[in-house]
Amino acid sequence: MPRIEETVYSSCSGTVEKVLTKKDNHVYEWERLFLIKANNGKIEEISIGISGHVTSLNVKDGQKVDTETALAVIKDDWIITGSE
Repeated sequence: MPRIEETVYSSCSGTVEKVLTKKDNHVYEWERLFLIKANNGKIEEISIGISGHVTSLNVKDGQKVDTETALAVIKDDWIITGSE
């Protein structure tokens, strides 16, 4: 199987309210990884549609981010965890 790493980006500009994972953690599809307080005050939940291991965690609580900020990198484990 090919090694696929996916970069997780912020969906908005704002401040990292809470980092919900750690480096080397295993995460599941659509698991909440970050909470971002957008500049408009709304809390945005950040997740990704793959499961795998967090190989890089690039932000911490309180950090300013925008839509080009790479929050984390996840190595896909190729395990399908969806349900019907």
